[in-house]
Amino acid sequence: MSVESNPQHADLDDDARHLAELGYTQELHRGMSAFSNFAVSFSIISILAGCITSYGIALRSGGPSTLVLGWLIVGVLVLAVAGAMAEVCSRYPTAGGLYFWAGRLAKKNKREWAWFTGWFNFLGEVAVTAAIDFGCATTWMAFMNLVWGVEATPVRTFALFVAIIVVHGLLNTFGVNLVSLLSNVSAWWHVGGVLVIVAALWVLPENHQSVSWTLTGFHNETGWTFLPYVFLMGLLMAQYTYTGYDASAHVAEETKNASVAAPRGIVTSVLVSVIGGFILLYSITASITDRSEEGLAKLSESATGLPPAQIFLDSLDNPTVAKFLLFIVCVAQFFCGMASVTANSRMSYAFSRDHALPGSRIWSKVNPRTGTPTNSIWLCVALSVILASPALVSTTAYFAVTSIAVIGLYIAYVVPVLLRRLNRDFTPGPWNLGRFSGLVGWVAVVWVVVICILFVLPPVAPVDVSTFNYAPVAVLVVLAFATISWFVGGRHTFMLDAKDTPTSPEAEKVLDS
Repeated sequence: MSVESNPQHADLDDDARHLAELGYTQELHRGMSAFSNFAVSFSIISILAGCITSYGIALRSGGPSTLVLGWLIVGVLVLAVAGAMAEVCSRYPTAGGLYFWAGRLAKKNKREWAWFTGWFNFLGEVAVTAAIDFGCATTWMAFMNLVWGVEATPVRTFALFVAIIVVHGLLNTFGVNLVSLLSNVSAWWHVGGVLVIVAALWVLPENHQSVSWTLTGFHNETGWTFLPYVFLMGLLMAQYTYTGYDASAHVAEETKNASVAAPRGIVTSVLVSVIGGFILLYSITASITDRSEEGLAKLSESATGLPPAQIFLDSLDNPTVAKFLLFIVCVAQFFCGMASVTANSRMSYAFSRDHALPGSRIWSKVNPRTGTPTNSIWLCVALSVILASPALVSTTAYFAVTSIAVIGLYIAYVVPVLLRRLNRDFTPGPWNLGRFSGLVGWVAVVWVVVICILFVLPPVAPVDVSTFNYAPVAVLVVLAFATISWFVGGRHTFMLDAKDTPTSPEAEKVLDS
């Protein structure tokens, strides 16, 4: 749709005009630079959060080979997913992101495709926010254990998690300018923090593990004997860390020159994370002092509850420096959680704007003073607390939430990518993959199918109530809820954008209200 055919859009700037052509009015404050857009996604990926809090997953399920080589393998494949998503984002830079793309790209049943994609995206966003901030609380408890001897109990960890996520809600409530500033600080903190940790781990210890062991060493505490399966299960650590880069799309309506800056933010955040994460994981793993089976098992059962923290203590032989390195990680994870609440709330706002969530009128309101979706922010905070609450009973719940985050988000990631490949009428935006679009897109589709199968399988044996992978149950519950809610109300009220017309008297009532 051209500007000439829409003279009512002529008085808008380019970003607002493009948004109007997609069917939406500029409501959010557009104050983010391209760097800030990148910083939000980079902060959510947060190699200092995912790599540290989930290190134990890969340590127990494959050891060094999964930690280091697995990171690179997954990173290359995730780059394909990010590139394929970025190409679509450039054409449709809206806060709704994935579900909006799906609705625009589908040839038939557009609203159904958008509805189910949106619910999986919503599930994944809430789950990843819960997982990030619970991981942040776990790291802070490990830090307090080292510094003040505070015992890390499930109740204390959960209480700290609630306090952290409430602070993140408050910071997001104050406005996008503060979030943008803190995101910029976060990006540089992550880069500088990795450099400091890596330098300390290579300069201070007298000995390091060999290159061959660091890259190919294997360790197995899963109970499974089929080693390729063990290795694949350990990839959850990397795959979980490489989540949340859709945030660049969700803050597109707050980003200047969004059709270029948002897709670049998606791809660049992943690329920088691949490189930085590899350097970080290699350095930590090479610093392990006891590489025997017993030594690695002790790391998994570290008193701090965090194997990298124990590696810092053992290898540096200087508790003060080890505590300082862990403090760097703690601050990085705090920034990570803040950015996750930002992205989660924007997706929820957009989904509500299209009348998808129960109580949409409440969650789609924008605070006129701050230009932020305040109600949506607190909705996401509350739902994340509820989703993480089983951790009070079992720490296995944290890993279940991690799996849910990966599966929910990546189902939402792959749907528009697949629909784009099936839609030959797609017109690329200013940022595109050119002649590599087909290859990159199909690689992305295949990889997401693989991980969605992998991460519903049981990661440890024997399988019982405490070790069962509850992720598929949660995904089926959301699928059932989305299906029932579609037939009960969604098909009457859900819109793809503001230009859609209501399909029934029920929809008229919703829109009039």
